[in-house]
Amino acid sequence: MSLPTVFTELFQIAHPIALAPMGGSAGGALAAAVSEGGGLGLVGGGREGTDWLDRELELVTSLTARPWGAGFLSWAATPGLVERALAYRPAAVMLSFGDLRPLAPLVRDAGVRLIVQVTDLDEARRAIDAEADVIVAQGTEAGGHSGRAGRSAMSFVPVVDDLAAPTPVLAAGGIADGRGVAAALALGAAGALIGTRFLATPEALIDPSVTKAILDGTGEETERSAVLDIIRDTGWPARYLARTLRHPSIDQWRGREYELAGDPAARAAYQRAVSQGELPRVPAWASQAIDLITDLRPAADLTGDLARDAELALSRIRRAG
Repeated sequence: MSLPTVFTELFQIAHPIALAPMGGSAGGALAAAVSEGGGLGLVGGGREGTDWLDRELELVTSLTARPWGAGFLSWAATPGLVERALAYRPAAVMLSFGDLRPLAPLVRDAGVRLIVQVTDLDEARRAIDAEADVIVAQGTEAGGHSGRAGRSAMSFVPVVDDLAAPTPVLAAGGIADGRGVAAALALGAAGALIGTRFLATPEALIDPSVTKAILDGTGEETERSAVLDIIRDTGWPARYLARTLRHPSIDQWRGREYELAGDPAARAAYQRAVSQGELPRVPAWASQAIDLITDLRPAADLTGDLARDAELALSRIRRAG
């Protein structure tokens, strides 16, 4: 089965599915498996450092000859880090969250496809100005970070699609099965960028306790907050909130973020609790669609299953019409 779109044609891949470049979790093995399964795997550059990046990019190039890419945080990545990734000859580099202007020309000049994730219309316009080859319209249902004043994918994706045409748009946020991929296509997107669902794969670089929490959790147990970025002193820009599963620190500091920001003792107490094993080292990033994630499945198989189920969903719609 195949669902050809502008996105699949652009990268010469079988399925309109891309792996979200989740920092520290989407390593070379996961990205390669998604690419081998017919999608576009993206290694999450995140903030793991050059040694981690080199190891994972060497891994992805050793595991697949199919198109793959790498993703970076625009507010945190340096030109040197992006150039380091470009030396491995990815098919695409994705930039998310922040001013992409210092980094986008490096990607363009290297002849590599530029993917830009946006969380509001101002970011979408900047992505268009930067001549992005693909724009990812991310809804607030997404796990991890998204725009503070963002919108749900249902309303945001078609607006970005209209604004960006003819540039292809991928939908992101709350997509965890084939029906979600089909819905993305129905909204006008050329594919889907999927994150949390791929955390429940053996290739994902996450602690087994996080995998279990995702498999056991529900969308109602997720929450968008700035608390964990503040208490962990991550440096994330205030305009982005992070969706995670429930966490004791969020319960403690909800609505008191300003107070927390001015309380170094609270941040030190958090770090002590983490070091003593009283709190998890990394929050459980999770989208509102985790109810749909009920099994651990190899990423290559999952990619094909998502595409097959999307085509079946669209076939049912056509028959019903």
